[in-house]
Amino acid sequence: MASNIDGVKVELSVVLGRSVIPMHQLLRMGRGAVIELDSRQDGPVMILANDRPVARGEIVLSGDKIGVSISELLKGYQ
Repeated sequence: MASNIDGVKVELSVVLGRSVIPMHQLLRMGRGAVIELDSRQDGPVMILANDRPVARGEIVLSGDKIGVSISELLKGYQ
């Protein structure tokens, strides 16, 4: 027998970093533009569920796939 939550869908997002840039710079960007983020290559990432922070993690590379390893559940989600 299936649980009621089996059919609930959750949108997951992973935030690698953030950047603030002037609108005129954003409008001039084209294909191949690079946006510098405020994080390091091996720094932690924030995991969001329906736009709400739920955990922190680390990027994991496996062949040609990119994943996220959860390192910490945020308070209220443990």
